Formats: sequence, C-alpha cells, structure tokens
Amino acid sequence: MEKKGLRSKVFLVEDHPIVRRGVANLINAESDLTVHGESADVNDALRRIPVEKPDVAVVDLSMGTGLLGLQLIKDLRKSGVEIPILVLSMHDESVYADRVLKAGGQGYVMKAEDTSQIIAAIRKLLLGNVYFSEKVVARLLSQRGSAPANGETREANDLGLSDRELEVLQYLGSGKNTREIAAQLNLSIKTIDSHREHLKEKLGLKHSSELLQYAFRWVQSQS
Repeated sequence: MEKKGLRSKVFLVEDHPIVRRGVANLINAESDLTVHGESADVNDALRRIPVEKPDVAVVDLSMGTGLLGLQLIKDLRKSGVEIPILVLSMHDESVYADRVLKAGGQGYVMKAEDTSQIIAAIRKLLLGNVYFSEKVVARLLSQRGSAPANGETREANDLGLSDRELEVLQYLGSGKNTREIAAQLNLSIKTIDSHREHLKEKLGLKHSSELLQYAFRWVQSQS
C-alpha cells in the first residue's frame, strides 16, 4: 500500500540469514514495499520495532529454542505495538494459525508456498485485512467452540494445549528425551515431566509409550 509515493516499510524477523536475505530481496523488488529493518533475534526485534515503527512485520514462528516468534508477537502487543504482523513459517498453518490469531498476528504463510503469497499477504495486511488459507479460515469458523464426540481421539491442534505443551509434543515426536528437551528450552527436567503429564491427560493417554507414539505420528503428519 503506497502513501504519497512512499514504499511501505517492512521489518523482517528471521534467524536464518539465507532465508532472511531471500525474503528481503523479494520484498525490495516490489515498487511499493521496502525492508526497513532486519533482525535475527527476538529480543533485538522487540527493542527495535517500536522505535523504527515499520508498517508491517514479517516474523518467523520458530526461532532459537522454540516458538519464540509467537512469544514476540505477544510481547509486542503487550508493549502497545499495533502494526500488522505476518507469520512466515515452515510449520503447518492448520496447527498454528489459531495460536497466531490469539497472540495478535493477522496472517500466516508457510515457507513451502509460492513466494508470491508472501507479497500478497503483506499487501492484504497493509489494507487492514487478515491473510490465512481458505481451508484454515473455514476450519476456524466451523470448529471454534466445537468439541469432538465422546470417545473420539482429539487432535493436538484442536486441544487446549499451551504453546509450551505443543513445543514439548513436537520435540518428543522428533526423538528428543526429557533431558534434551529441558536443555533445549532452558527448563528443568521436573517442568518437562509436568508438561508430559499434562499432555497425556489432555490427549487421553495413559502411558508414556503411548505419548511417544502419538507425538511421533503427529510430527510425521506435519511434514
């Protein structure tokens, strides 16, 4: 969206230099958009975005030790930053779209999609709209507030899992043990054990082996 011939300013938050450079080149090639700032670190982004005041931010969902992009969105909203935020992620949109909306984001584009969708999404957010796939929008509208019938196995993305619980589930399905997950997330082993117990309860599973099998299948379904 151009204002008086000026390009709309985009701030990029992405920890992989090659990906960040590719997205920046894509944006800068457009006549109405320009990359106004870049950051590979969420703390740096949290400091700079309120100061540099871009028109829109494009944020990677998973950085460093977990879903730090999601936390960045929450922190920006808490600090009063109201610019539209687009998530660009390798993770399945159907799993994280609702969480992005609840955190305060307005759009989601998977990295596997055509690059033209990134530009289309940015422009849509600049117009004050949201950008999600038709499939996800339909699911959010139809499933919000609904619950599965008695006896059905509930899917992880339809449960009331916290963001941290979803991270733990993802790490379990990727083959990491409790100690490794604790080190990855900078949490105690006791805390990870607690998350595992909550996961079993919410997923309706009795044994740790069932949780590991579920986590593995879930991660495979997202690839």
